[in-house]
Amino acid sequence: MPTFDAILIGAGQANPTLAGKLTGAGMRIAFVERKRFGGTCVNTGCIPTKTLIASAHAAHMARRAGEFGIRIGGAVEVDMKAVKARKDSVSGASRTGLEGWLRGMKGCTVFDGHARFESPDTVRVGEALLTAPKIFLDVGGRASVPAFPGIHEIPSFTNSTMMDVDFLPRHLVVVGGSYIGLEFGQMYRRFGSEVTIVEKGPRLIAREDEDVSAAVQKILEAEGIEVRLNAECIHFESRGGEPVVHLACDKEKPEVVGSHMLLAVGRRPNTDDLGLEKAGVEVDAHGYIQVDEELRTTAPGVWALGDCNGKGAFTHTAYNDYEIVAANLLDHDARRVSDRIPAYALYVDPPLGRCGMTLAEVKRSGRPALVGERPMTRVGRAVEKGETQGFMRVVVDAETKHILGASILGVGGDEAIHCILDVMYAKQPYTTLQRAVHIHPTVAELIPTILGELKPL
Repeated sequence: MPTFDAILIGAGQANPTLAGKLTGAGMRIAFVERKRFGGTCVNTGCIPTKTLIASAHAAHMARRAGEFGIRIGGAVEVDMKAVKARKDSVSGASRTGLEGWLRGMKGCTVFDGHARFESPDTVRVGEALLTAPKIFLDVGGRASVPAFPGIHEIPSFTNSTMMDVDFLPRHLVVVGGSYIGLEFGQMYRRFGSEVTIVEKGPRLIAREDEDVSAAVQKILEAEGIEVRLNAECIHFESRGGEPVVHLACDKEKPEVVGSHMLLAVGRRPNTDDLGLEKAGVEVDAHGYIQVDEELRTTAPGVWALGDCNGKGAFTHTAYNDYEIVAANLLDHDARRVSDRIPAYALYVDPPLGRCGMTLAEVKRSGRPALVGERPMTRVGRAVEKGETQGFMRVVVDAETKHILGASILGVGGDEAIHCILDVMYAKQPYTTLQRAVHIHPTVAELIPTILGELKPL
């Protein structure tokens, strides 16, 4: 039975860098991956989808060329095979580079296969039994496929299987009006598909403020995407070989007939076939591994990082999980999950950058607060680029003067939000940012202006 100092299971965004840190400290490690190195981000998430979004943006801007005084002869054509090939090239380079780094890492032995616990310190990979006093789980998650009535009667895609598409769907029906569904919906509309987005709730992206949801819906509808809300009784059937999505149980209510369907209704962790019970690792009702502030599980010597612990489900939070574990384990630097400020982006175009609390959350807290807003129509950089959709908002604690949260829906919003996020991490009052001198012309330069125009909530 090979004995190591540590076993790392899963090559998502946390474990590979942790492997480098552990081997750099002189530890002998076993690294186990059952399929493709890089996890969701590299293979079916951030890198390939943003590469596709870039292609879709190019097609969109080509169609808008006349607005900028540019004449393009003929209709804009999209070669979906070439689009997919570009995506595969970008994603593949990242995956093979990561795998090569790990296989060549001194002190790291890579095992190909599915890992299952035999005991708290022993893991089986095929015929091999590996043992170590420290085990790190970074096994990620996958698309959830709920048991909708009729779901097995029709073919459907998930975010993963959409990566294999090299053709243009005539009419793509997207079930799910949140981050993944909206990104794919706009992307394929710009490629040339007819697109309908079906959402069970009363609005899109329910975790955001209502006016943010409304603004995003307006952006999508302006590009010809149909949005169907309040689909409280979704069920499916096949009609003439095409998928039909019923929006309500009442047969008199409308239905959507498409050519292809994408299910984007949530994620689930890859924890149901790891033998966690043999190690004493507890999970919650949804299968997420239970961890403490330092990402230790209920089993001594076992940690859980990335999507499988339910503490973030983003590439940047997974990487921060690595930083937390490495700091506590090797650097004697007490870092905790609760130190993290929620921050993320929705990559529709224009993007939504978010950090901290929403306006609704601040209102529910009952604390005295100030708010500043500005439409993108009053942001010079947005006007110059012909991208004036959306708005900027910052919410501040009226007593402490600390920034509570911000939403920037507009061109550059995914980058400008970091000006606010960094001040929040520095625990400085908003006046520090208000007095900063930013470069003109940028989107970020308007943040100090907004902070100078705060009003009571």
